[in-house]
Amino acid sequence: MTATVWNRIEIEDKYEESLMAFRLWMTNAGYTAYTQRNYIGDVHQFLKTLNGKPVTDVKNLQVLSYLAQLKSTGVSDSTRNRKHCALISFYRSLNELEITDVNPALQVKKSKTESQRAPVYLEPPQIRELIQGVDGKYRNRNIAILMLMAYGGLRVGEVHRLNLSDYHRERRTIEVLGKGRKWRTVPLPEPVVQQLELSLLERLQPWRAGEDALFISQKGRRLSIRNIQAIASLIFEQMPWNDGQNKYAGKGRSYSCHKLRHSFATMLVRSGTDIRTVQEMLGHASIQTTTVYTHVNDKQKEEAMSRLAAWM
Repeated sequence: MTATVWNRIEIEDKYEESLMAFRLWMTNAGYTAYTQRNYIGDVHQFLKTLNGKPVTDVKNLQVLSYLAQLKSTGVSDSTRNRKHCALISFYRSLNELEITDVNPALQVKKSKTESQRAPVYLEPPQIRELIQGVDGKYRNRNIAILMLMAYGGLRVGEVHRLNLSDYHRERRTIEVLGKGRKWRTVPLPEPVVQQLELSLLERLQPWRAGEDALFISQKGRRLSIRNIQAIASLIFEQMPWNDGQNKYAGKGRSYSCHKLRHSFATMLVRSGTDIRTVQEMLGHASIQTTTVYTHVNDKQKEEAMSRLAAWM
């Protein structure tokens, strides 16, 4: 017997209560609109495989089978793990809202990623070259955006949500609304403060009265996540070291906004900042997450062993 192919409308109708609960749960938990769209799409993909089976009847084996099928189609380990996380969150929302008391995705192991792959982050000279290469009509605004990610560790979504009222020039700090609707205060280096001031002098007039967004698009609206990513991608593409031909960029590497955040964390560690402080600066709930964003070079290892030798 051939399995029924469920379309999006049928999925929404069949699993209306569960999907509505998940959307409400994510909104209340502070998930960004971008994450919500991705997670709903991931859950839709999984629900199609159930052929109408109630979500309360799903077992661990069915989740494992679905994730294994994804792997066989050639999706990356990181994509497979994101879809896995979406299912864990989906069932967690159903648990908390008392729709079901099981989470069949929780006991399924994540896929191991390529731990030996060369990490993608920028060295300080690269960041300076990146910033110096910015040009165009909105140069000061775009440099400020890059600097907040590279020297403040902000996520793209956090830059998108920034308001004028979040910036305190007298204290040289910015209040950042991160994941889980958690606020953190980020001290800003003087060069970043100076660039923000230049950006504010040229801030575009919003078309809507009362718009408090720190960064405004040419259409007079809050600069979207997609626009910020497009701005950064265009600047990265223009960099000579992005062709994989020199000592910085290896073949197959790609640069993105998130790599600026990686670079920020790595610079903090190399400057001697303890990992707990790096965790706070990045706004991570778990210190294990922070270690993924930090990279230690051979010189640091040698210095660590030299300090150890002094105790011998």
